[in-house]
Amino acid sequence: MHKNVLAALFASGLLAGAPLAQATNLVFCSEGSPAGFDPAQYTTGTDFDASAETIFNKLTQFERGGTQVKPGLAESWDISEDGKVYTFHLRKGVKFHTTDYFKPTREFNADDVLFTFQRMLDKNNPFRKAYPTEFPYFTDMGLDQNIAKVEKVDDYTVRMTLNEVDAAFLQNLAMPFPSIQSAEYADKLLKAGKAAEINQKPIGTGPFVFSRYQKDAVIRYKANPDYWKPEDVKLDNLIFAITPDAATRLQKLKANECQVSGYARPADLVEMKQDPQLKVLQQPGFNVGFLAYNVQHPPLDKPEVRRALDMAINKQAIVDTVFQGAGQVAQNVIPPNQWSYDKNIKGAPYDPEKAKALLKQAGIKDGTEIALWAMTVQRASNPNARQSAQMIQQDWAKVGIKAKIVSYEWGEYIKRAKAGEHDVLTYGWTGDNGDPDNWLGVLYGCSAIGGSNYARWCDKSYDALIQKAKTSNDRAERTRLYEQAQQIIRQQLPVSPMAHSVVSQPMRKEVQGFKINPFGVTGFYGVSLDR
Repeated sequence: MHKNVLAALFASGLLAGAPLAQATNLVFCSEGSPAGFDPAQYTTGTDFDASAETIFNKLTQFERGGTQVKPGLAESWDISEDGKVYTFHLRKGVKFHTTDYFKPTREFNADDVLFTFQRMLDKNNPFRKAYPTEFPYFTDMGLDQNIAKVEKVDDYTVRMTLNEVDAAFLQNLAMPFPSIQSAEYADKLLKAGKAAEINQKPIGTGPFVFSRYQKDAVIRYKANPDYWKPEDVKLDNLIFAITPDAATRLQKLKANECQVSGYARPADLVEMKQDPQLKVLQQPGFNVGFLAYNVQHPPLDKPEVRRALDMAINKQAIVDTVFQGAGQVAQNVIPPNQWSYDKNIKGAPYDPEKAKALLKQAGIKDGTEIALWAMTVQRASNPNARQSAQMIQQDWAKVGIKAKIVSYEWGEYIKRAKAGEHDVLTYGWTGDNGDPDNWLGVLYGCSAIGGSNYARWCDKSYDALIQKAKTSNDRAERTRLYEQAQQIIRQQLPVSPMAHSVVSQPMRKEVQGFKINPFGVTGFYGVSLDR
């Protein structure tokens, strides 16, 4: 980082207290403010970037830039012959963060694993009663029903027993939501009557220690001097400069006011690639952008209305305009690079005349109003949701549907969407663990209503298929069941799949060791600056 830029950051207070000559400081221009810092409570990349990928560790973890599961806070594990009992052998010598609000008196052990999972499992857990909250991923994936018990064998051994086989259990544990919390810190907060602070003043074992958060402005972290894998910590200070506007992120990146930027507009990528001081990493995305129809809001409860709205959208035009060609029209609700993808499913072609006829047959009058919600953050799966919404608005107007575009700040958007206030929602998803259930269960399962099932759609035959698939260790059998499930979604159309994108990650050329995460989160493990 150039000294004049550092000086400006010091003057602004962003990097107060860091020695100019010695510290390595990286500024990440992130696209939005996190709703909090407890990964168990959230489902979005904005929240996970700020917490799970910086402050916390999990029992298992994915290799950097890949989908393979590796040891994390559990250095090894054993699985029973029936596939229902997992015994985790915990890593010794791991320390929780020391901050101005908490100083641990012991190292990480089995008590912390028990607290982390019992808080999600037991509605009568004292901490949960003191701080009522929801755990959407945990419940959306049915783990609240499938984990029968979590037991402490000794200080460094934990046994988890499942009711049914879960083929993706180790992958699930590597996701952000089961980030391991400090039981000692939770006990301190509980006794002080401040349980809610677990979400605002986080304590973890990860590579970076939370320092300060100013909403809509900045999050500051310091390197964890006691990290159990010291080779992964190559920065002294990590700063999230919250910058919702993509054009402003581009200018900050070019001016070296940030060294890594959040989502770039496809139109900006050419300029970025031409700048000798920048580089853009790219790879095929493991994602899908989609519209979710709230099937509990008439007339969207009728499959024929949803089909009409779907075929009224010129999706190729959206890919060409919004994605600038860096993507492809989605035929299915999961991406082609996800195993079990059904290649036989084809989306309906753009046909406004047929759409208009279908709406008329369904008794939908010209001028019918529908609220179309547009995200206020950029996503690889939807780089400009408002522009997409405007194009959809124009398409629907041609078939007699009057769409009113609605937007909220990101945290409010998600909160209201989970409550089912929307009619139609623009959204996107990037796979979290490489397993089909992460799409077909988390987004469309009956238990995910009120969580990430924004269509609020529940089909019992569909649910039976995905539940059966989840409990099988036979990939061929799972694929067969998931293909049947995809056919039901295609018939019922609770969502309109829109596009799969190419993922691009812009940064300064001096950034070294950065790897694109296939699951859509941004981590700074092993990242350094070539000074």
